Amino acid sequence: MLLKSLVSLCVLAVAALAVPAQEKRVHHHGDLSERPHDDAHGFQYDHEAFLGKEEAKTFDQLTPDESKDKLAKIVERIDMDQDGYVSHAELHSWIRHRQRRYIQENVDKHWKDYDKNQDGKIAWDEYKNTTYGYYLGEEFDDVDDKETYKSMLRRDERRFRTADRDGDKIATREEFTAFLHPEEYDYMRDVVVQETVEDIDKNGDGKINIDEYIGDMFTPEDGESEPDWVHTERKHFSEFRDANKDGYLDAAEVANWVLPGEVDHADNEAKHLIHETDTNKDGRLTLSELLDNMDSIKSSTITDYGGMRVDEHDEL
Repeated sequence: MLLKSLVSLCVLAVAALAVPAQEKRVHHHGDLSERPHDDAHGFQYDHEAFLGKEEAKTFDQLTPDESKDKLAKIVERIDMDQDGYVSHAELHSWIRHRQRRYIQENVDKHWKDYDKNQDGKIAWDEYKNTTYGYYLGEEFDDVDDKETYKSMLRRDERRFRTADRDGDKIATREEFTAFLHPEEYDYMRDVVVQETVEDIDKNGDGKINIDEYIGDMFTPEDGESEPDWVHTERKHFSEFRDANKDGYLDAAEVANWVLPGEVDHADNEAKHLIHETDTNKDGRLTLSELLDNMDSIKSSTITDYGGMRVDEHDEL
């Protein structure tokens, strides 16, 4: 099970389920959602951005009255100055909190698997032996694609060594978080870029050409023509991604593509949510406005928000 989990860990495309293929390589700090942000086709992105990914899954099990009760508790917590309004700053802070909470919970889940001696740290040997131990002595001979697993081991060790800032081959909780979520740490930036290039660069020249770029997103069936979004991505490659116009994406260009750190997606989402639900357009939200929207729009962003499990001990 751990080895299977590693496959998921090693894939840099965190958003792989419902995200359009052309978006899957882009790393947003503390991904707000794995869903596409397209209100015309539903509000699941807003749902997960507001609640966090795990809590959002519980909403469908709640009755409308339970949803309203949960929403009221959430709004009370978001309204930090208790003035009866949710401001942009408060909403932005809340969404960022949900981002951080998701990362912390993800690290907690993996920590229990790898800290075998329960000393509050994870040594490289602990991680390696827990993940690959059964296979190491056999050189992956009983695995169909053993070269893939050998490559995964080398890649994991490289990422672990980069996350291990003091070089003692033992990861603190912060260093292990950097190992699991390298997109969250500036000093892991080169690893994210390197792994992305390795994933897409099929001819091994250390660069990404247009065919490799498109091939990572779209593989046509026999006789299938390219959809419009693929044509758009071809234009994006030549007009925006390939900044020096040499026909390839080098490491710097890949970094600009997959790590758009200058974009604050939590801030953008807060603005979007206020725009969608601020009935009187005063730039802030009241519980009444949220409830009104929840009652009038089935499966709206507001209805989605109602499902969060509010734990009395879960502090902002």
